Amino acid sequence: MIYYNDIILIECISPGKAGLIPVETTETRKERAILAGLNAQSMDRRERSTDSSMEELAALVETAGGEPVVTLIQNRPSPDPRSFIGDGKIQEMKELIEKNDCDLAVFDNELSPTQMRALSEDLGIRVLDRSGLILDIFAQRARTREGKLQVELAQYRYLLPRLTGMWTHLVRQTASGGSSPIGTRGPGETQLETDRRHIRRKIQKLEEELAEVRRVRGTQRHLREKNALAGVALIGYTNAGKSTLLNRLTGADIQANDRLFDTLDPTTRRLRLNERQEVLLSDTVGFIRKLPTHLVEAFKATLEELRYADVLLHVIDISNPEWEEQAETVEMLVRQLEAEKTPCLRVFNKCDRYFGILPHGEDVVCISAKTGEGADALVRRLAEMLSGSRQETELFLPYSDAGIADTLRREAEILELEYAEDGVRLRAVLTPELFGRLKRYIPGYAEPREEWE
Repeated sequence: MIYYNDIILIECISPGKAGLIPVETTETRKERAILAGLNAQSMDRRERSTDSSMEELAALVETAGGEPVVTLIQNRPSPDPRSFIGDGKIQEMKELIEKNDCDLAVFDNELSPTQMRALSEDLGIRVLDRSGLILDIFAQRARTREGKLQVELAQYRYLLPRLTGMWTHLVRQTASGGSSPIGTRGPGETQLETDRRHIRRKIQKLEEELAEVRRVRGTQRHLREKNALAGVALIGYTNAGKSTLLNRLTGADIQANDRLFDTLDPTTRRLRLNERQEVLLSDTVGFIRKLPTHLVEAFKATLEELRYADVLLHVIDISNPEWEEQAETVEMLVRQLEAEKTPCLRVFNKCDRYFGILPHGEDVVCISAKTGEGADALVRRLAEMLSGSRQETELFLPYSDAGIADTLRREAEILELEYAEDGVRLRAVLTPELFGRLKRYIPGYAEPREEWE
């Protein structure tokens, strides 16, 4: 049994249910939360708290099942090393907590273990930072074994540096003095050190299990490449409408609600672009500003699909006044995942709610996933982008090499096939890699020459 911020967590070791789970309680009252943020000049612009980031934090609290009742932002040159927001603001928070009967204090910024412990002592209630809140939501949303593994790994990585001061049982197992049993006095290992070692073992085991998940995903990805099915990944800020768009394009029945992080486990469906082309369209977890680094690391098994996709569809909620900042956040995380070289189409969603001049350009499509407006234009533009990387080619295979036709059936799209006296003539759509392997079978083909040759 582990105590985390006065919440009892039981380690469940039943098959398929490993992890940290909260003890069931009969209390149905929503936890009332006071929200606090810091806007310090010394902080990076993206890390500062603003009115919009606090509104987003309130939405996160509601998604987690809490009730935000009061919000405050502190402006100061730099964070206070101990209390983060300063002693004066702490006193103001204590008065607001008592007045509003708050059970929980949630900070918009990431707190150090020392700051979290000091704030808990000063405020007299549980303290949670933005990272811990997002982890709690992810734990609620995970449904598949892969999703649960990733969340559990992120939770352990988050907890490990925060053990000191959070454990209430830090007595030595073989302590000197006190009321220790006879024969156990002397130097020994603290429960804290035992727990640290236990969590490190758990992290190592989870990393090994997720490495196996990545291996399986790699095998599945290789099979898709052999079957010549292009991969398209939906990316975007949380609640931008990715799941609704997936449902609209593929006829899927994925649950799509108006709440943050409604999709956690990825979903893939086939999408027919035209009579000759089909792709695999994958939904992914939504991004958010100040997304914890350990969470991105844990979800790399899922998010690395972005690196291997043929096209990224960046879904942007144009009805949100902060859409430019949200789009920048997504693009920054795409760079972090080393997927910035993948062709990307910006899909401005919810255009039915937008009043003004819509964005336009070669790599821009405006749609409404809810009404279907612009969906056909999106499919056409996607087909154009994918056809640009493949080429329709005529080939002649002598019967001595006719076995290559089987390779083409698996890895290309055959449009016409004719058996002649001296060989097989066919017309097919080839990937660049396959074109390079088979170019010697293209009648009259000659390697292009450089200008200096």
